[in-house]
Amino acid sequence: MKWTRQFLLSFRLLPGLGLSVALVASPGWAELSDPVDRLEMFELDNGLRILAIEDHSTPVVAFQMWVHAGSKDESFHTGIAHLFEHMMFKGSENIGEEEHARLIGARGGRINAYTSRDVTVYHEDVTSESLPLVIDLEAERVSRLNISQENLDDEREVVLEERRLRIEDNPGGLAFEALAALSFQAHPYHWPVIGWRADIEAVTLEACRRFFNTYYSPNNITIVIVGDFDTQQAVAQIEQAFGELEPAAEIPRNPGKVVPLRGERRSIIHYDVQAPLLYAAWHAPATGHPDADALDVTSQILSAGRSSRLYRALVYDREEALYAQGGYWEMQEAGLFFGVAGVRPGVEIGSVEEGFFTEVERLRTEGVEEAEVAKAKRQLEVSLVNGLSTAHALASRVGRESVLTGRVRPLQERLEAIRAVTAEDVQRVAQTYLDPELRSVVHVVPPVPESTAEAQAQKRERK
Repeated sequence: MKWTRQFLLSFRLLPGLGLSVALVASPGWAELSDPVDRLEMFELDNGLRILAIEDHSTPVVAFQMWVHAGSKDESFHTGIAHLFEHMMFKGSENIGEEEHARLIGARGGRINAYTSRDVTVYHEDVTSESLPLVIDLEAERVSRLNISQENLDDEREVVLEERRLRIEDNPGGLAFEALAALSFQAHPYHWPVIGWRADIEAVTLEACRRFFNTYYSPNNITIVIVGDFDTQQAVAQIEQAFGELEPAAEIPRNPGKVVPLRGERRSIIHYDVQAPLLYAAWHAPATGHPDADALDVTSQILSAGRSSRLYRALVYDREEALYAQGGYWEMQEAGLFFGVAGVRPGVEIGSVEEGFFTEVERLRTEGVEEAEVAKAKRQLEVSLVNGLSTAHALASRVGRESVLTGRVRPLQERLEAIRAVTAEDVQRVAQTYLDPELRSVVHVVPPVPESTAEAQAQKRERK
């Protein structure tokens, strides 16, 4: 087995604080300690990677299996990555359907999974004595998953129902699906993680097996363990459980690229809503880009919370919106800077859109106040530090950064990058990325009354 150890920061764990980050009060975060300092990295001969951080302050272990396969890795059948998130709970050669989850739950543990555009993650939070069981169960379903026609048909129906509830019968889901499709024309981020309905209905057993055999290979998996365990024992057991798996000779990636927009793109969705929706987005850089921190600060100022510019302008001042929010969405190969507003019943969506983009343009042309920047940076720093208080959160941070960017950024480095953002940086990134000619806009509005639609059609015919 090959392994390397990585030391990132000097670590000082305070008694009784578990994985909490230790801070010393002074201007900014003057002194801190980051558990990532104790990160150890291992790689098995078959390419499977293990990232481990021991912490014995509480008898809890977070185990996460990061499969570097998301919806962007689909080609002929969209939704297949998410379908396997479901299939992985359908049993294997030696474990019955849903038995994996039952065994974890019976021991007081928590188990779940999720799929994104870049990865599929399976995670368990258990007491330390249950870690050997978790390792064996994960190895069992990776090596002997029951990919049968019966299981495929069952989970296909479950996913179709999930799609109906989350997207087709959800105006917000419809809007965001359309927004991504407008923004990413050629890149696989174009399609939704859950997949298009027609593809889910048509996916074959052969396609499922081919996807699984390629992307669920050990050289495409990273295991992250954080908490109360012995590293050498855990790594030895993982090697015993996963070590015989054969690596894939090739792990193909979708060649689609982000195509710059050549003008504003729009979509109108007719849905029976009382409060119409406005969604807007601009292309933004991928995770790890040097402008990411400035974009995070910009997002805080513009659209995070009730004190943000959009909320104040649209909800409080103009009283035209029920809410206004947004964010900078970072993915491995691209990002979106987006905003959302719920239109107050009786208000024209065009008026809300005008107010929405006025605030964006005001930020681009007039800049921001130093006090706004300072407040946004404090919010980001507190959120960053508070997000490291559990083994699960720390494992998620380690897994995400390692898989998507190739390195885990030290907490000190991340805090310093936030602190370095200036008002000039905020205006610069706004001018760079939030071009009014390069945005995608989605409206969700009630259907046009039949009588009005007929009158409009007759008018067009007369012309």
